Amino acid sequence: MNRRQFLASSAAMGLLPRSAASASPTYRLRAEDVTGQILPLGDGATRMLGFNGSMPGPELRVRQGERVRVDVENGLDEGTAVHWHGIRLENSMDGVPALTQTIIEPGDTKTYSFVPPDAGTFWYHSHYISHEQVARGLMGPLIIEDDEPIDVDHDITAILSDWRMERDGTLIEEYTDRHSVAHAGLLGTFARAFFSRGEVKAGDRIRLRLINAATNRIFPVVVSGASGRIVALDGISLSEPRDFEQIMMAPAQRVDLILDVAADVKLDMMSRQGPYELGTIAASGKNGLRKATPIAALPAHAIPVPSNPDRHLTLHMMGGAMGGRHGGANIWAFNDISDLQSDPFAYFRKGETARITLVNDTSFPHGIHLHGHHFYEVGADGSIGDLRDTTLVNARENRDILCTFDNPGKWMLHCHMLSHAFGGMRTWVEVT
Repeated sequence: MNRRQFLASSAAMGLLPRSAASASPTYRLRAEDVTGQILPLGDGATRMLGFNGSMPGPELRVRQGERVRVDVENGLDEGTAVHWHGIRLENSMDGVPALTQTIIEPGDTKTYSFVPPDAGTFWYHSHYISHEQVARGLMGPLIIEDDEPIDVDHDITAILSDWRMERDGTLIEEYTDRHSVAHAGLLGTFARAFFSRGEVKAGDRIRLRLINAATNRIFPVVVSGASGRIVALDGISLSEPRDFEQIMMAPAQRVDLILDVAADVKLDMMSRQGPYELGTIAASGKNGLRKATPIAALPAHAIPVPSNPDRHLTLHMMGGAMGGRHGGANIWAFNDISDLQSDPFAYFRKGETARITLVNDTSFPHGIHLHGHHFYEVGADGSIGDLRDTTLVNARENRDILCTFDNPGKWMLHCHMLSHAFGGMRTWVEVT
């Protein structure tokens, strides 16, 4: 990776206006060609994809439990679809071609309407040839607001990603390189964070919402210039805030922090060559009114811990470089099968609980994402751990998850290293 340091400042991700004519919030997203400033100001701009003229797309903010309508217009010369990542929504609104909808053809508009049940940090992105369209910029933040405001001075979103580009900012239009697909996935040559706000005061208490929107890169993040605790993972609040030193984020994972600002708040990605600056929120001036208080837990979520599972299944990750042979027809496979098939990985009755052992028999880590549900990670000692929608399983390791399948429909289950999904690591489940 080129270790040029990126400027901290970036244009704020704009909030779309709500429609005054509708009883529920209505937004419009237009997928289109855009020019983005990925490199520092003064360096080359990048021709890419985005929503409403920007990359990342506009920040959507919706109240918990309130129905939202999003009209997605396709201004591209190819099809697209939008997935609302981490939202436990109606199946027909999940945004997955071949499972829940047809693609949005060029010039067409599709209306998505759903009620988000959980407050927290989520995001939206293309789910059609997503290994390419997300890499080219079809992504944006989706924030589900709490019923009661959290006591912070600023609520800031940070989208982390990387891009494979030339030094002048031109995207390298190669998304299916077999060597990359068979290894860690297509990794960018430049990385940075986009902040919804670029300046705070020393003494401020901020909520910092980190979203890993990269197609394949795992971000080991270190925060300096502020102290605080982790309060939520993948949009779901922790029962107790957690201390941290380094935050490991697989693609699609989110981490919410409550931080007390002491100086410029800097995000660094730790690499073999040392810290790589992703971006900085500048501290200017002093907040003399804020009094230091303990960081409290966010409001509790409403997802119960499952009882004893009804079934125990195994999802075996196979293939890739330095991996063993498998029966699938692509580079990667689950249980000897590559890509979506006519039959699902499993059928579940609504309300059925399953313990699924994720076996990573490959030489690379995988971030496994289940649509339409959250699941509990299970510790090696059998203890119930964090509630997530995407779990990172390291090479040659196993992880059990525990999920109550209470959302009817056909739901995708795949590696969110999108090069690996393209290479065959995707399946689905059906809940009836």
